[in-house]
Amino acid sequence: MDKVSASAVEAVADIPDGASLAVGGFGLSGIPDVLIQALHARGATGLQVVSNNCGVDGRGLGVLLADGRIARVTGSYVGENKEFARQYLSGELEVELVPQGTLAERLRAGGAGIPAFYTPAGVGTQVARGGLPWRYAPDGAVAVASPPKETRAFGDRSYVLEHGITTDFALVRAWRGDRHGNLVFRKSSANFNPLAAMAGRITVAEVEELVEPGELNPEEVHLPGIYVQRMIVLTPSQAADKQIEHLRISASSTRGTVRA
Repeated sequence: MDKVSASAVEAVADIPDGASLAVGGFGLSGIPDVLIQALHARGATGLQVVSNNCGVDGRGLGVLLADGRIARVTGSYVGENKEFARQYLSGELEVELVPQGTLAERLRAGGAGIPAFYTPAGVGTQVARGGLPWRYAPDGAVAVASPPKETRAFGDRSYVLEHGITTDFALVRAWRGDRHGNLVFRKSSANFNPLAAMAGRITVAEVEELVEPGELNPEEVHLPGIYVQRMIVLTPSQAADKQIEHLRISASSTRGTVRA
């Protein structure tokens, strides 16, 4: 039952080339940065990533992207990463853009064993009709486009069929966890992390604080340990290393306020 691995390198050692990965985080908030760095050091390539976004240039998933390790991304947001946009528009990277709420529900559904569901998001758009560019050709033409999706009326409203997502592995970050893999996410780290963890067949979590089984109040647990197969414990410096995409400072006549 003790799911703690000796190191991040050991925890990701069996992630092969071409593996599919669900990765938690939103922007740089709550990203499993130490596990991503370990995966980068391992050298895995041809990865198929499911994540809200792809980090930023030089940080998070952006590190893997910059070295050409990612072949396909299913996500909601291309911004904040110039290399992501460049690879997508030049045809080097396949990208499936998904409405953010739909992406969250597809991950949750996959983790819950639900193969598909209907949602009103995207009805009447290319999300439902198909034709969204997944991959561009070098000349800028659309090489691979999204297929049309099944739509169905319930009552007086139309809905589009979306499929649940499961992946070979998931990489997530949590605030606290016990040795059995029960996790607690703090504040904004409770973004895509619980959903990504549910979707992975093998889920690896990095935790800022490790406690012994029984120390977590069951009512505090956000993700049961049944969804987690491996864990690593961050050092204090790793736990404190939390980057912000944009730092804005507002100054008044009496004091300054820092906002992320």
